[in-house]
Amino acid sequence: MPATTALRRTLAVIAALPLLSLAACGYGSEAKEDDTAQVAAGAEKIDGLDSVRIGYFGNVTHATALVGNQKGFFQKALGATEAKYATFNAGPSEIEALNSGSIDIGWIGPSPAINGYTKSGGKNLRIIGGSASGGVKLVVNPDKIKSVEDVKGKRIATPQLGNTQDVAFLNWVAEQGWKVDAQSGKGDVTVVRSDNKVTPDAYKAGSLDGAWVPEPTASKLVAEGGKVLLDESTLWPDKKFVITNIIVSQKFLKEHPKAVEAVLKASADTNEWIKANPDEAKAAANKQLEKDTGKALPAEVLDPAWKSIELTDDPLAATLDAQAEHAVKAGLLKEPDLEGIYDLTLLNKVLKAKGEPAVDDAGLGVK
Repeated sequence: MPATTALRRTLAVIAALPLLSLAACGYGSEAKEDDTAQVAAGAEKIDGLDSVRIGYFGNVTHATALVGNQKGFFQKALGATEAKYATFNAGPSEIEALNSGSIDIGWIGPSPAINGYTKSGGKNLRIIGGSASGGVKLVVNPDKIKSVEDVKGKRIATPQLGNTQDVAFLNWVAEQGWKVDAQSGKGDVTVVRSDNKVTPDAYKAGSLDGAWVPEPTASKLVAEGGKVLLDESTLWPDKKFVITNIIVSQKFLKEHPKAVEAVLKASADTNEWIKANPDEAKAAANKQLEKDTGKALPAEVLDPAWKSIELTDDPLAATLDAQAEHAVKAGLLKEPDLEGIYDLTLLNKVLKAKGEPAVDDAGLGVK
């Protein structure tokens, strides 16, 4: 699955599909606000702002946001400008919040970023940084599936028609030489579109033979007796592909670049701290998960899920473009124009100050 080099495309999304939504990272559509940030005494406001509103999902693939919130990295970087948080259960609702001005900056998966950008004609958001790579696996019933060849003829779940994992699985199926109708999910493999929150129960009940899903759903299936047949990272160059990005509204980026830079610095600092303190970071993420969702993850789910996700400041732009190409090949997307979806100027400024190399926008940056 080599990364594509065809980096400029013409826009047209199949509007009838719930295309490229973020079932991967949550469920439902309601945001939950968290206004408990503590502003340090004597600190100064950035860009004259009273607050910066940050959105993310209560999910381990958004570990940077979880830990950055829990450990106060964002608030520290923003000084007297209060860091406010809203957690989301679905990609479209976060994009709606960004479009309406309810949030300024958000952690989100590649699919809703592509969808939001193309639907607005490239006018609503920019991807300004990376956050996480990996964390997607094909988990199967070991009694029914012992090899890749055994997947043929089986019932395999993906989170939603046209979402990131659905497209990845359809692309993988095609590479095996099998045929599946993308719309109906019928063919040499039966693709069952199943919400991540019900997939483990459906697997346990025997109605699914496996699932191509993100963490922590993959680890929940393993806890139910499933076996990892394939880690999607093995299909990508350097075993890296984008699962979470940082986006900002174009209006906010233009009007408040210092605030955006502060959040990006906090994100990079958080990732650095997580890598230096993995156990403490995992505990902090789970503590924030419990606060945001009402339920912490058990160790048998959290531990393997945490290990399979790699945090990165690099948005891995070429892999997002490749994901869009796979959707085109599957017949779920007409070729989109993604030029301008990235603006990595402030991120590269932050990285330079930390003595780290610049990251690339794969030719999809704003001109």
